[in-house]
This record gives sequence, structure tokens and C-alpha cells, in this order.
Amino acid sequence: MLRLIPFFSTEAQLIAALKRGESRAHKVLYERFSGKMLAVCIRYCANRDDAEEVMLDGFMRVFEKIQQFREDGSFEGWIRRVMVTESLMFLRKNKQWRQEIPIEDIQIEPDYAWADTSLNEHDLLRVINQLPDGYRTVFNLYAIEGYNHGEIADMLGISEGTSKSQLSRARLLLQANLKKVEQAPTLQRRAS
Repeated sequence: MLRLIPFFSTEAQLIAALKRGESRAHKVLYERFSGKMLAVCIRYCANRDDAEEVMLDGFMRVFEKIQQFREDGSFEGWIRRVMVTESLMFLRKNKQWRQEIPIEDIQIEPDYAWADTSLNEHDLLRVINQLPDGYRTVFNLYAIEGYNHGEIADMLGISEGTSKSQLSRARLLLQANLKKVEQAPTLQRRAS
């Protein structure tokens, strides 16, 4: 019986091969991380085709910039930051992240008591993806990636106040949309 030995049994071996420019290391890296990184890009781009394009650009950037990776932190975290940066560059290039909805159009008072509902992950991701790009971008950077408002302001070229406002509006709109999903019959949600 023939046993296949993995090309890179440790992350350090994979990183070293990437730094040497080995094409099989590129393939292994892509196969290992493409699913996770596509999910990151989808959170920002909402359109799967755009997210796939951004992810591919992100992997190209990883391959180009691998020499800059200092091996004192998480490799996956570094790749994730590259994907977030690529997503933001895509949104900026397409001027999509500056869209806003007037606060008056969001007709709901904050109510956090229902937060323990039985919404599934698919419903939640769908509702997040329906946010206007600017709201979704700030929400993802703050709530999911863990950046503070100062960092978000620097990344997007906006003020901290604008970041806070976008997050507040995103939360209100999310809550309104989640209530709609929660009130829809379960069968109807699964069909969509």
C-alpha cells in the first residue's frame, strides 16, 4: 500500500516553501484557507462573484507579500487581514461603502431582549449581507474583526464619529431585519 506524505506537515514548512516561491505551496495554502477566506470576503462584498474575485486577489497579495509575514503572530490571522484589506480596497474602488439609509427610514426602537432567539447562521448572514455596504463594512470590522472606531476610521478614511454612527445605524437596521426574519414562518425562511 502506497502512503502519501503531505508536502508540508507543519505551518512553518508551508511558510518557508511559500517564501521560496514554490507553486505547490501556493496550491496547498489555497486549498487549506480558501473556504474560510471566501467567508470573510462575502461578509464585506455580499455578492458571491465579487467576493470570489476579491479572495483571489487577496491570495495573489499573500503570495506577493509573504516575505513581509513576521512569524511571531498567527499566519491565518495575517491572511485574514490581507483579505479584509482587499475587500475594503474593492469597496473603496467601487465607492460602495459610503451608502447610507436615513435613520428616519429605520423604524424600530432597540430591543435586546429577543437576542437569544433560535435564528440559524444562514439567516443571520443573509441579514448582515442585506445591510448597505457602508454599514456592513463598519459592522464587520467592529463586531467581527474586533477593530476599534479609531482603527476603522483610519482604514476607511472617515471620522470616528462616522464609524460610530454607521455601527449604530447598522445595529438598528439589523435588529429591524432580524425581527422580520424571526416573525416569518420557519418554512418560508428555509425556502429562501
